[in-house]
Amino acid sequence: MKRTRRNAIVILLAVMTALTVWANHPWLTRVYEYRPAPGQFINTLPVCRVGDPVDSVLARCQANICGRIDTTTMTFHGQIITRIDTIWAESMISLGGYGGYVIVGFDHPVVNMHTYDFEIQGNAFVSDRESHGGSSEPGIVMVGVDMNGDGVPSEGDRWYELAGSEYSHPLTQHDYSITYYRPDEGKQRTPSHIDPYLSDTTYIRWTSNDVNPDSTSGYMSRNTFHTQPYWPLWLQGEETLSFTGAKLRCNAVNLASEGAESYFVQYFYDWGYVDNLPNNPARISQEGGIYNPGFKIDWAVDEQGNHVNLTHIDFIKIYNGLNQYCGWTGETSTEVAAGIDFHPDAPMPVSPIGDVNGDNEVSVSDVNAVIDTILRGVSLPAADVNADGEVGVSDVNAVIDIILQ
Repeated sequence: MKRTRRNAIVILLAVMTALTVWANHPWLTRVYEYRPAPGQFINTLPVCRVGDPVDSVLARCQANICGRIDTTTMTFHGQIITRIDTIWAESMISLGGYGGYVIVGFDHPVVNMHTYDFEIQGNAFVSDRESHGGSSEPGIVMVGVDMNGDGVPSEGDRWYELAGSEYSHPLTQHDYSITYYRPDEGKQRTPSHIDPYLSDTTYIRWTSNDVNPDSTSGYMSRNTFHTQPYWPLWLQGEETLSFTGAKLRCNAVNLASEGAESYFVQYFYDWGYVDNLPNNPARISQEGGIYNPGFKIDWAVDEQGNHVNLTHIDFIKIYNGLNQYCGWTGETSTEVAAGIDFHPDAPMPVSPIGDVNGDNEVSVSDVNAVIDTILRGVSLPAADVNADGEVGVSDVNAVIDIILQ
């Protein structure tokens, strides 16, 4: 075989290999909502300005963390070949202090394969002084099911927390709430006498319902490394920002010896949080043997902490689970980078008739879901159990009949 022919075959095989096409895009494709808490990277990750419309802010978030499809057309031996590459974003967004969140999704439901189903990446890394910690800014993951079938997170949809390793820890507070108060950006600021790296120790005031009376109020300080406004600039009309959810125990320790410059290490939690462990080295070059293997839909629990058997999810919400300040390094702020569905082309399972709440079984909870739909007047296709075009008492009876069969 001539070398030229052999080279042509090699090139053809390379092109055919490059033409891997997914029916579904494996990377995140949509940012539905972005509502960060104040923080030192807000208005820079992504860049935002006063007066920016929300759609513009969401588009910048999407450009930073969502994948895209690149199409290249070429001619090979007289035939036109289209090469399709799925590219993941190589930037990130910051969620700011406790509670700040983003809601994202793929162009398809993520199917529960009862293994690691998806990954949301951050920028955690291992310290050169402590192998069990470094930069770890854990974000809690919620998963949503599109109950009303409108394709966007909205009223009527159901949300569940993915219970990570800290879910049952006695220091995890599950009913935490915090309110931040917009600062006066025009007031005169003087360098801090407490820490030379701080320019304002009483910058953004906050109050909370913490069970520890010493932690019910405080300030987010401004440091000298990030001097832009920490309040989201496109939310100038809002005087307060409030968030609720679970709050994890603090994971930061100052390892500096007495009189030395502070050196904070944030210790890793075992599993189940975004920006907690380094990203999977199979997808991003990362030194060290510890990394986040991803997330399992099987970790989902309801508001009472009961396991929920979900067949799939449609939306993912990540919010900062820590209210923690680490000296000159600033507040703990979850960063979110790319996300990937590990099995984008998995077939959607068929839910049994009467499974209104999407947990893949028919039970009393589905009866309650139908009743709730009737009382709230929410459009929920799955609640029309008898398929008569409307949701009413007959659907309640239909679910009960299915249970009793």
